[in-house]
Amino acid sequence: MAVSQAKPEKEGDDCSLLPLVHDIIKCMDKDNQDVHQELAKLKTKIQEAREQISNMPGVDSSPQEQQQQLATLREQVRTKNQLLQKYKSLCMFDVPKAS
Repeated sequence: MAVSQAKPEKEGDDCSLLPLVHDIIKCMDKDNQDVHQELAKLKTKIQEAREQISNMPGVDSSPQEQQQQLATLREQVRTKNQLLQKYKSLCMFDVPKAS
């Protein structure tokens, strides 16, 4: 899995399968011949979801590796927050403005 290959998801993308299942049930209730078309749409949607999942970052990492990475990132945040607080607490001298 490559992170660079993952395309950004559009804001309007919907991963819900429920509307498609609802359409299939409606077609079956009406004895409509479009049920095969609706089933094909559902199959396509499931395949797209599988592809999106396989392209997610971290899927190829074990849970232990993910926990280690999370701990490392949390430590980095803690260190950076400490440095930021230290920087804020430094006594800043007023520099006279050149007129």
